[in-house]
Amino acid sequence: MIRVLIADDEDMIRSALASLLRLEDDLDVISECRDGAEAVAEALRLRPDVCLLDLEMPGLDGVEAAARIRQQIPARCVVVTRHARPGVLRRALSAGVDGFLPKSRRADDVAAVIREVAAGRRYVDPEIAADALSDERSPLTERELDVLRTGEQGATIAQIAASLHLSPGTVRNHVSSVLGKLGVQTRQQATIMARERGWI
Repeated sequence: MIRVLIADDEDMIRSALASLLRLEDDLDVISECRDGAEAVAEALRLRPDVCLLDLEMPGLDGVEAAARIRQQIPARCVVVTRHARPGVLRRALSAGVDGFLPKSRRADDVAAVIREVAAGRRYVDPEIAADALSDERSPLTERELDVLRTGEQGATIAQIAASLHLSPGTVRNHVSSVLGKLGVQTRQQATIMARERGWI
């Protein structure tokens, strides 16, 4: 029996998927979690075989939750997402995620992927994998990416400067360069774009 933990902040999707997976003879859904932090805590408590994690959750997203789970227990992790961007796939794979698929897949497909990763194999949706191979690389410098990473949780220019040991003026110059390269108006928009594309 494969013991499965499910985490999704959308109650209807989470409960529907859990109900469908419970119809499978070899799957046992042992926990349903509303966010990434709860998923990590429950995974450490229950030690499931496979964690099925939604990418877009408040607080810890699915990739971050998977990385924390994998650091502490040998559970396999599958990330599902409504927006299967290639950059996110790269971020997921670097975090040690074992499976990656879009939410548009049917429940029996999800069950098959759970079985694959439980058996020690990896699964990546073929279309996402093909897109990832042709996806553009980041036009930003490492220092510009550092500025976005450091300011991701809403840090001010002064806080970013202090953290990176730069002057506020230098940080402003980096932010201005980032906005110009990405064609966006705000640092928040730049951070969202960089995260979606797997640059940070």
